[in-house]
Amino acid sequence: MIRRRKKVRKFRGSHTHGWGCKKKHRGGGSKGGRGMAGTGKRKDQKFTWTIKYAPDRLGKRGFHRPKAVQYVPKVINLSDIDENFELFKDMGIIYEEEGKLVFDATQLGVDKVLGTGKLTRAIVVKAYYVTPKAEEKIKAAGGEVILA
Repeated sequence: MIRRRKKVRKFRGSHTHGWGCKKKHRGGGSKGGRGMAGTGKRKDQKFTWTIKYAPDRLGKRGFHRPKAVQYVPKVINLSDIDENFELFKDMGIIYEEEGKLVFDATQLGVDKVLGTGKLTRAIVVKAYYVTPKAEEKIKAAGGEVILA
């Protein structure tokens, strides 16, 4: 069996453990940081590298619309209308008009009706916007679409 002295034992008493001077075996601070550190908006470290390989790294570019201004439509699926039919009827969102059941999405605060799921009843759907797939399914169930 080979018996080898551990390197740690060998270096006991050594000031630098084979690293020359103390400074050489320190962290990123003695090397100007780690990775791309120091490539900020100061014309010194790694700046020529930045100009050559990453010219878009510094400076602003483009435009982001503030979240407060962005419009996200409120949507409802046909499956949701079908599943919550009784609830909507009790709330007065689905009501009877001229012998037909009418679902008023505008009353619910919904902007768009999507076509996911099945519609089992003939319903007249009033909404600001209805997707073509939803319109197709509503008409197939015997209903109609009225854009508000």
